[in-house]
Amino acid sequence: MTKSKELIPDVLIIGGGAAGLSAAQMLGRSRRSVVVVDSGEPRNAPAEGVHGFLSRDGIKPADLLAIGRDEAESYGAAFVRGRVLAARGDVDRGFEVTLDDGTQLRGRRLLVATGLADELPAVPGLRERWGKDVLHCPFCHGWEVQDQAIGILGNGPWSVHQALLFRQWSRDITLFLNNRVVPSDAEAEQLAARGIKVAAGMVESVRVEEDRLRGVAVAGGPDVAVEALVVGARVKARLEAFAGLGLAPSEHASRMGTYLATDADGATSVPGVWAAGNVTDLKAQVLASAAAAAWTAVVINNHLMAEEMAADLAAYRESLSLSGA
Repeated sequence: MTKSKELIPDVLIIGGGAAGLSAAQMLGRSRRSVVVVDSGEPRNAPAEGVHGFLSRDGIKPADLLAIGRDEAESYGAAFVRGRVLAARGDVDRGFEVTLDDGTQLRGRRLLVATGLADELPAVPGLRERWGKDVLHCPFCHGWEVQDQAIGILGNGPWSVHQALLFRQWSRDITLFLNNRVVPSDAEAEQLAARGIKVAAGMVESVRVEEDRLRGVAVAGGPDVAVEALVVGARVKARLEAFAGLGLAPSEHASRMGTYLATDADGATSVPGVWAAGNVTDLKAQVLASAAAAAWTAVVINNHLMAEEMAADLAAYRESLSLSGA
């Protein structure tokens, strides 16, 4: 008796955030079998709400993901909780991932939607306020802190731009140079023209009272009162588990972190492996990540369809040859 061919899911999706869920929904609607591996550690978990997402503005991150999981499951997607430690395989044999509990999962194609990790400066008290009143994006959080005293923590060449940008949301802006930022003459003039204060010296800590940010402690000077603090954190693509496939991070031109390079459709340099969401696009907000992943899912489906068509065509031609037609 001929042994039946092992049935494996069409697509393994690594990451259960907005990108991974959007891809799972689209692939499910395409009648593809999908398994989503989710470590349960979304990058935006500390945030009080998701903003700039049409029809879902202000929704809690956990609630958005719960809705997305329900929708993906309604189209047949399966979910596995775990962290991927290693991956191997190729487009011909399929791909296999090993989870932290030893579980091994296989798929014909692989979609990496693992997102980014924020690397915050080592300032005492900063991480505890991350996503609350320590934030990074004016388009995500600027409305919520409008007209407040906002500090910009100097952390790289982009900090001056952040200060000038947040000036649109408040007239009370202070740029903390933090021994990391030296504005050029042109930048200093721009800061002065916009009425942005500049504080020299190393930032030592943040002051919190009654569960609210109240100020920033600067070496050699008095605390500076702020109600929100902006941090341009470096980001790191979560790719360690995929080194065995030959996937490696690239440094972004902005010098703000690393990402996984893909083509416009999300295809990586490894045939059969795609990526979507923040892992490949540092600037993408939640809605953009979901949209990009939906398109990448379409491309993956078409790639699978082409493979299936080739196999069916070969079998059809063989049957004709055997029948003498």
